[in-house]
Amino acid sequence: MFARVTFYPSLFYNVIMEKVSTRRWFDRIDETVILGALPFRGMTKELITEENVKAVISMNEDYELKLFSNNGEEWKKHGVQFLQLPTVDIFEAPCQEMLQLGVDFIKQFRKSENKASSDGNIDTSKPRESVYVHCKAGRTRSATLVGCYLMMKHGWTPEAAVDYMRSKRQHILIHTAQWVALKTFYEKNVVKESTKIPLNI
Repeated sequence: MFARVTFYPSLFYNVIMEKVSTRRWFDRIDETVILGALPFRGMTKELITEENVKAVISMNEDYELKLFSNNGEEWKKHGVQFLQLPTVDIFEAPCQEMLQLGVDFIKQFRKSENKASSDGNIDTSKPRESVYVHCKAGRTRSATLVGCYLMMKHGWTPEAAVDYMRSKRQHILIHTAQWVALKTFYEKNVVKESTKIPLNI
């Protein structure tokens, strides 16, 4: 209930902070992932044409998307894939199943870093296919998912992943619940993968 009551006031606060501080509405984390706040419908063209966004992951509940942001059907009309992993704001972290679904979804778009054009030259005119990962402010719920993606990609610890995100987006905010989710994901996936012994087949 608290998250619902504070949604619009805090969204308005985010808009003000983006205008009066160094905060940006979204930040590119790497060649594939953009971490950001709720993408307003008016941002759709910018994200598609300038950032080459081909997919969106929303950590928002349905009511958060209702007035200002595209839902799945609207993104689909723009040729953008959409995955919603609804998580209660402030007090909850995405469950492990959602985090795994999100990481697997992002992996689909991690193709070769540079694409060669038909004449064999490298096309650097626009970014690679990108995934925009967001919640309301792009600070907590979505940062938790992006942290899991970075841990899987680089084999990083939760602390290293969060430090890296902060270097790109200073105002991310990871509470106790999110730290627990990150550390659980790390133990279940990153550590487990690193200790696997290859089979000689």
